[in-house]
Amino acid sequence: MARIDTLKLGTFVYTFGFHPAAWLHPGSDVTGANNIDHMVKIAQISEAACLDFMFFADSPAAAVGHPEALARQPTKMNRFEPITAITALSMVTARIGFVATASTSYYEPYNIARLFASADHISGGRICWNVVTSDHDETGYNYNREGLDAHGDRYDRGEEFLDVVLGLWDSWEDDALLLDRENGLYHDKGKLHQLDHMGAHFQVRGPLNIARTPQGRPVIAQAGGSERGKELAARTAEVVFSLASNIDKNKAFYADVKGRMAKYGRKPSDLKIMPGIVINVGETREEAEARAQEMVDVMHPEVGLLMLQEFLEIDLHGADLDKPFPMERMPTKAKGSVAMFEGVKEFVEQGHSLRDLIIHYARQHTGNGLTGSYMEVADYMQEWFEAEAADGFILMCPTLPSSLEDFTRLVVPELRRRGLFREEYEGTTLRENLGLSFPINRHVAARN
Repeated sequence: MARIDTLKLGTFVYTFGFHPAAWLHPGSDVTGANNIDHMVKIAQISEAACLDFMFFADSPAAAVGHPEALARQPTKMNRFEPITAITALSMVTARIGFVATASTSYYEPYNIARLFASADHISGGRICWNVVTSDHDETGYNYNREGLDAHGDRYDRGEEFLDVVLGLWDSWEDDALLLDRENGLYHDKGKLHQLDHMGAHFQVRGPLNIARTPQGRPVIAQAGGSERGKELAARTAEVVFSLASNIDKNKAFYADVKGRMAKYGRKPSDLKIMPGIVINVGETREEAEARAQEMVDVMHPEVGLLMLQEFLEIDLHGADLDKPFPMERMPTKAKGSVAMFEGVKEFVEQGHSLRDLIIHYARQHTGNGLTGSYMEVADYMQEWFEAEAADGFILMCPTLPSSLEDFTRLVVPELRRRGLFREEYEGTTLRENLGLSFPINRHVAARN
């Protein structure tokens, strides 16, 4: 049966673009890491095309590794804190949503609940929290830890953390504010609720000291392909950043996660699965290939080596770039994303050299890689959407803003011609534009 909904599209934001050498591109703003005007331009291009949101990844630490490589890769060395950035950007936009990453390992639930609720009010209901537990050792050293906590421990804390935040966001019922000057009553005391959470990791009394937000509460996003990650997504997530590497794997992931939702009383339409996709697009395939190769040519090998070492958390210096990957150095299991780790391992098991892997990882290291004409990109998106392998895509543009301009100029009109993408926004909140249900306050639900 044909789908009656349309594709959802978001812009993934690393300052200069997703490619590690993007800051070298002549179309980028080399001052962009500390220049909000650069981010404003990206937001305005995205909003003019009616994209759903800008997605800000984050890690609360500077990268650690070989100094030669770090001096050539500014992405994690110098960038805005995302909650601050999205709040500022919401003031110069009207419809586009904003997704900010914040780690459950290094905040307290009350802080997150208050920060995101404030941003949601300021934006008029266009904010989403991307829930992560963090997956790099360097983060822990900034927060009274010796590296990264164990995966299971991070998930235990993260699940309780999320439940506390959701509870705090339900402190105020939708109509709790009376604003009754005549009788001197600001709010209905019976519609403000204390949380009184006592758990293994947190003790939080509440209530939250900011009212229910325009979209009920901020949207929840999540990434993760582990068993616990999929179960948590089925229970709580509204956007899932998928990392499967091909259509068959993503169809299985899509069916798996959405198939778990019914036991939590949720509809499949209230979860949007959106693979990250690295796109090099042109009028023709040859033009797109040339753009992709241009970025590969300017990337220093030390930068690619650092990326792999950071993800795998191993030392690869001294290995011959032109020989097969040294499998004796491959970890036995993922320390971060399970899906990403499996993709890397599958590639090197085919006998590719370390240099091949550096190039492959640079072009495709999160999600899928697609290089082709605008018609080929539209065909690809239509196939995945109609096959229920995806509800949309997060666009990991190699360079910003130039790759995003190429996509909005070439691909968006073609998607619209096929009836796959909106001509204008459906509503004023991110939840409305994504086609998500308005969340019923738990205290109201308990009375009904």
